[in-house]
Amino acid sequence: MTTMTEASVREFKMPDVGEGLTEAEILKWYVQPGDQVTDGQVVCEVETAKAAVELPIPYDGVVRDLHFPEGTTVDVGTPIIAVDVSGGAAAPAPAQTAAPAAPVEEKKPEGSGRQPVLVGYGVAASSTKRRPRKGPEVVISEASTAVQKELNGHGPVAAAGAAATAEKPRPLAKPPVRKLAKDLGVDLATVVPSGPDGIITREDVHAAVAPPAAAPAAAAAPAVSAPAAPVPAYETARETRVPVKGVRKATAAAMVGSAFTAPHVTEFVTIDVTRTMKLVEELKQDNDLQGLRVNPLLLIAKALLVAIKRNPEINASWDEANQEIVLKHYVNLGIAAATPRGLIVPNIKDAHDKTLPQLAEALGELVSTAREGKTSPAAMQGGTVTITNVGVFGVDTGTPILNPGESAILAIGAIKLQPWVHKGKVKPRQVTTLALSFDHRLVDGELGSKVLADVAAILEQPKKLITWA
Repeated sequence: MTTMTEASVREFKMPDVGEGLTEAEILKWYVQPGDQVTDGQVVCEVETAKAAVELPIPYDGVVRDLHFPEGTTVDVGTPIIAVDVSGGAAAPAPAQTAAPAAPVEEKKPEGSGRQPVLVGYGVAASSTKRRPRKGPEVVISEASTAVQKELNGHGPVAAAGAAATAEKPRPLAKPPVRKLAKDLGVDLATVVPSGPDGIITREDVHAAVAPPAAAPAAAAAPAVSAPAAPVPAYETARETRVPVKGVRKATAAAMVGSAFTAPHVTEFVTIDVTRTMKLVEELKQDNDLQGLRVNPLLLIAKALLVAIKRNPEINASWDEANQEIVLKHYVNLGIAAATPRGLIVPNIKDAHDKTLPQLAEALGELVSTAREGKTSPAAMQGGTVTITNVGVFGVDTGTPILNPGESAILAIGAIKLQPWVHKGKVKPRQVTTLALSFDHRLVDGELGSKVLADVAAILEQPKKLITWA
């Protein structure tokens, strides 16, 4: 695709839609070349390592070009759409066969307008740095044949001599394809791409190694000759390979970093929550809670907030750079949520100040927003303590991993009817197991045990919410 350089054309760059993110994948375009757009109109949906976000355009005008197709991962700061703001008639879509004779440097005209402000966060000029690249940037046209000639050294770039050859751009290929080429010993610069925008696919790499595979037969080598190097075989008919990206990639990196940075300690307690379950049913009939989400999670969240109030030292974080323990005088309560995009942990801001109806309302909004895939990056920043409810999957308990930067996480197991000794007799009671993991650098066993014991005491005797809150 071409890059617009006319004074009337504004280039909208991929913004930093999170806090310090470096890239985002274009999930869907809502406009096409030739469409009229207005300031604030959503033009595409992108997925970052934290959430899916809709991007509004900050200009009035006509779409001249979409620089990347859907499914492409784009660096922050890279132009993704060109808009003609001259007020003229809709321009035709750029010709599909046109290709630049040489790499074109992208220009942004002066006074190109404000940066877009997305819901839940603002623009941070210092956070839109691009990652360093090993080669110069080029704008790739859809005429991949002409571009590939440049990459393979058969175009004007090759004629520039050894200096230009040393600066030749890297072939376009995704990380799994690069690994496959490395395993097979294939030089990507010699592979002819068949993917969109000149991207090399797995099939292109396999096709590049096909001629060597036939060489032994043509040479009629003796039967005793050494066999060719084994080629990794992928059972494509019985396996599905899913690229690790977006929320899944971020979750994996965060969990590995947390598990090997913070020394985890997990404690367990099994308790009788029959009285809590009865209170849940009573609260469902309360006029102040009508229309709100009332469930065991609501009372467990309130019990944890009360326990933190009684033991505020657990609501902290470890500052490695300054070698300090940062005590938080607020609680941003995270709720781990399983969504179609993967595990996310949005949090309720200042949960410690909320009444029970306010907490119920916030929980309801958090869950519904997460299920719709509309959780903003800002909603997942700044958490202090988290709750994860593994009981909804029928699991008795687990050893949860801390959300990075937090001091504790409470796991709730399944609530089941079990035989329990109550007032000296074995009776069927509602029983569950709680597990509290905490960072042992700043939370010792005594403090962690007090917090878990307080949560357990409240859930066994909910009336303590009145006396302790």
